Amino acid sequence: MAEKVEHEERRRQIAEALLRIADTEGLQSASMRAVATEAGVSLRLVQYYFTTKQGLLLDALARLGTHLQARMERWIGEARAPREVVTAILSCILPTDAESRRIARTYAAYYALVLSDPEVLEARAAQPPAVLEGFLARQLAAAREAGQIAPGRDTAMAAAGLLAMVNGLGSSVLGGQRDGEEALAILRHHLDELFAGAGPV
Repeated sequence: MAEKVEHEERRRQIAEALLRIADTEGLQSASMRAVATEAGVSLRLVQYYFTTKQGLLLDALARLGTHLQARMERWIGEARAPREVVTAILSCILPTDAESRRIARTYAAYYALVLSDPEVLEARAAQPPAVLEGFLARQLAAAREAGQIAPGRDTAMAAAGLLAMVNGLGSSVLGGQRDGEEALAILRHHLDELFAGAGPV
């Protein structure tokens, strides 16, 4: 058991070193040797735990997804109404604090890698966030059933559009075109329009 725990701890140490490089320098700089240096281990040890760079990239990407999921769960907190849940999830994705900026920059590094070499991650990093879209669509459908969203509104399309908008807003924040508060105000504006669409109930 102790050996298994140590094995996982080493893999985590190495994968998180790659994520730090992705955040600060981009994945083009994340050679196996650079990851070893960042992790404070030998290149041979990195190659022992991850026989290919692709395997390391995918492992680190999965860990990044786990970090984002944990952040979402914290932000949902005591939210109960569908709008509260949708607002919390979309707000926590926007790069408005140190943690969310790090996550957003690291995902951006993966997107950049996919654009330059589409096969390097077997297209996994480029797949649409179907699970999150589906969850948001179900929350919006519940709001529609409760009369908070217009009856004919396509909640799947609305969920996809909201995620696309938040991703675009995140890029504009990282690029310095607007700050986090401005991005949140835009998000709230679109949610107000969506949830006001049902008219008087």
